[in-house]
Amino acid sequence: MDDARQTPYAGLTPDCVLDALDSIGIRGDGRLIALNSYENRVYQAWREDAPPVVAKFYRPARWSDEQIFEEHALVSELAEHEVPAVPPIAIDGRSLFEFAGFRYAVFERHGGRAPELDRPATLERLGRFIARLHTVGAMHPFVHRPALTVAAFGDASRDYLLAHAFVPADLRDAWTAAADLALQQLRRITEAVGTVATLRLHGDCHGGNVLWTDDGPHFVDFDDARTGPAVQDLWMLLSGDRADMEKQLAVLLRGYASFRDFDHRELALIEALRTLRLLHYSAWLARRWNDPAFPAAFPWFNTHRYWQDRILELREQIALMDEPPLAA
Repeated sequence: MDDARQTPYAGLTPDCVLDALDSIGIRGDGRLIALNSYENRVYQAWREDAPPVVAKFYRPARWSDEQIFEEHALVSELAEHEVPAVPPIAIDGRSLFEFAGFRYAVFERHGGRAPELDRPATLERLGRFIARLHTVGAMHPFVHRPALTVAAFGDASRDYLLAHAFVPADLRDAWTAAADLALQQLRRITEAVGTVATLRLHGDCHGGNVLWTDDGPHFVDFDDARTGPAVQDLWMLLSGDRADMEKQLAVLLRGYASFRDFDHRELALIEALRTLRLLHYSAWLARRWNDPAFPAAFPWFNTHRYWQDRILELREQIALMDEPPLAA
C-alpha cells in the first residue's frame, strides 16, 4: 500500500479546507472545527456574513462519483418530499466538488440533540419518519450503490481479516470457527425467511445519526446508504434485553405502520443483520488501520483481548440466531 493510501487525508490541512470552500464561493472567516467522523473528514466552517456550513470530504477511492451522486439524489428526494433530511448544497447545478484531489460536498448546518430512545413517544415518531423515508426510498432503485448482502458484509469481512493476519495466531482457529458457524446461521435464516422487498435505505440508522430538535428529528450521514430490507433501518434503534427490545419494537412499528406496511417476516433477520454488522465493523477497522486517525481513536482494536471478546460475541450471536425472532 502506498503512502497516499496509508495517510489519505495527509494533505487536507485547514488551509486546504478553506481554499476548497472558497473555490466554490463559500468564504469562511478562518474558524473550523472537526466533527466526529472517521470514515470521511467533516468540518464545520464559520462564515462572516452567513450561518456556518458543514463540509464533508469523502475518503479517497471509497465511492465512485456515481455512487456519491446517488447518495445526494436520495437525500434531495427526501427533502423534496418533506422528510427531514439535510441535502447537499447545489452550486451551478452541482453538489459534488473537487479540490486538490479531494471530493467534497457542503451542507447547511442543522444542530440537534440525541433522541431519547427510552421514550415511547420518541420511538413512535421515529417509526413514522422512517416509514416516510422508506416510501421515498422505494420509488426507484439504486443503480450504482451496493446492496447489504451476506457476501459483501460477512464473507468479505471474514476473508479480509484472515488474509491480512489481524486475528492472532493462537486465536485464529477459534475465531474462524465462530465466524464460519455464524455465517452458516446467517444463510440458514435468510433462506428460511425467503425473498423480501428491498429498497434504498439510510443504511446506518442508529441514534447517533438522528438529531432531535423541538420540531422533531432529522436524519444525517447517508454515507452508508445502500439497498436492503426495511428492518435494517429499524433494528439499530433497539436496546436492552429481549423484553425491552420487543416493547420498543412494538412502538416503533406502530409508528411505521401508520405510513407504510411492514413485512413481519423481516423480524427474523434482526439478529442476522446484527451479526453481519459485527463482522463488518471489525473488518472496517482493519481496512482503515493504516489511517493514523484510527489507532489514535480505537487503541483497543487488534489487541488479544479484543479478539477474545469477538469470539465470545460471535458465539452469543450464534445462540441468539437459534432463538425465535423478536415479536412486536
